[in-house]
Amino acid sequence: MDLDGLRYPIGPFDGAGPFTLDSRRAAIEQIARLPSQVREAVGGLSDAQLNTPYRPEGWTVRQVVHHLADSHMNGFIRVRLALTEDRPVIKPYDENAWATLSDARLPLEHSLTILDGLHIRWADVYRSMDDAQYARSFIHPEHGRSMTLEWHVHNYGWHSAHHLAHITRLRAREGW
Repeated sequence: MDLDGLRYPIGPFDGAGPFTLDSRRAAIEQIARLPSQVREAVGGLSDAQLNTPYRPEGWTVRQVVHHLADSHMNGFIRVRLALTEDRPVIKPYDENAWATLSDARLPLEHSLTILDGLHIRWADVYRSMDDAQYARSFIHPEHGRSMTLEWHVHNYGWHSAHHLAHITRLRAREGW
């Protein structure tokens, strides 16, 4: 497989839409299912397997799982900010630098536990929102633009499936 196929196993995110009520519901359900899917995907892997990159020069399986907790905590906070403030400017973070911090080497259970509780709350908030709330937005200074919560839920539905595929496709390629 080519490097782009390894990097984007389900293809890059299409932020242009079209976004529909059905695609929104599917994104929310992907977010809701992610913790159990990740637990299943990493189940039975050895430390050596968890420390295997999903692609050349990519993160290890362990780093991917810890990244999901980091990214999704930030994503959830962004939703809450956009729902309670008028077009807040969010704080970006350097995900590659975060992936090198000491906690990215901890056992996965710590991040899996975060994902369990976080995704229950996140899916609940998304399910409770109305169309006007999905039209609310935040400003991402690195991208220099406003991002709606409609775009955001679709992006994180994709993000969930994207990183899950990194793990499951590595397992399939390696015969684990």
